[in-house]
Amino acid sequence: MIGNSLFSIFSAVIMLTSKWAKSFEMILLAQFLFGISAGTTQCIHVIYLGESSPRKIRGLVTMTSSTFISLGKLFGQFVGLSEILGREDLWNVLLSVSTCFSVVHLFASPFFPEAPRYSLIEKGNVEECRRALQSLWGPGDYKQDIEEMVAEQEAIKGAPPKSQLEFIQDRSIRWQLIAMTVMSCGIMFSGASAITTYSFDIFLKAGVPRENIRYVTLGIGASEVLSSISCGLLIESVGRKPLLWGGFGALSTILMLTTVSLNLKDSSGVSASLQNETFVQSYRQAAFVFTGIQRWIGSAVLGLIFPFLIDALKSFIFVPFAMVCLLASLYCYFLIPETKGKTLLEISEEFKATTVCWKSPSHDKYMETKL
Repeated sequence: MIGNSLFSIFSAVIMLTSKWAKSFEMILLAQFLFGISAGTTQCIHVIYLGESSPRKIRGLVTMTSSTFISLGKLFGQFVGLSEILGREDLWNVLLSVSTCFSVVHLFASPFFPEAPRYSLIEKGNVEECRRALQSLWGPGDYKQDIEEMVAEQEAIKGAPPKSQLEFIQDRSIRWQLIAMTVMSCGIMFSGASAITTYSFDIFLKAGVPRENIRYVTLGIGASEVLSSISCGLLIESVGRKPLLWGGFGALSTILMLTTVSLNLKDSSGVSASLQNETFVQSYRQAAFVFTGIQRWIGSAVLGLIFPFLIDALKSFIFVPFAMVCLLASLYCYFLIPETKGKTLLEISEEFKATTVCWKSPSHDKYMETKL
């Protein structure tokens, strides 16, 4: 994480100097490096939170990553106002402002211990794990938590982290892989990212005055922050599964109602929490890389095709997004087990026991789903 902060600062230096160098190549290079830094940070942050949090509040702690991502978006929208940094003479400063957080992170990181699960399961250092737990959670011997980690270490038999190819080919985690793929596609093709990207055009066609659109878009960022905080407060009491299928189902309904209203007018990180809990230590890093690649590719594809979809579907633009949300909601409801309050080994066994209409090859007994 320290190295990645330095990487981000280096990118900002390139961006800041590109204005005086009058080099668009430097802008492209800086944006490319910023993208690598952001993607890496997002994966490492969630992994660290998941490996450092107590089981009872694991979902709540992991959800803070989504909350601060939403806050970061809102902060970017705020400083992008013309009254602050959104002016032509300050464009290079605006594109580098995120590095302020990298500088804070660079100086704060040395005061944080290594993740307890990593220290014990991968390094085999029980004392370092205990010191990390005491540093993060407060005084105590944490015998039960350490025993849980030791059990996971014995279950994976000291297996090293899996490569992407090994991760994809391993049939023992096929249900986890399918679940993560469904949720990633559901999130990326729910239409939320497209609405954020093309919010200016959407609000302009909706009749919002051009000079007020920049302030209206702040409402999108604020609503994202509020929804993330709400999910964080509910995740431990309600559970992961209801928030997933309920969220996708609600979004599908809203998008269908939006489609109806448009025709009348014309005529006229729950996901992050579950992802952290779904895989044992040896698979977790590969899982985050895999889903990260899916999401970034999905964002790029959606950004490219969305203008053409608007021209082709017009007021029915939200119908395909509603269908994606509905399918993701049904999948989460019928096929994803609840993970609240369970160990990673228990969650892994539940996924292995999942079947639709055939018997799991690795188990003599199997669990029937509602499907």
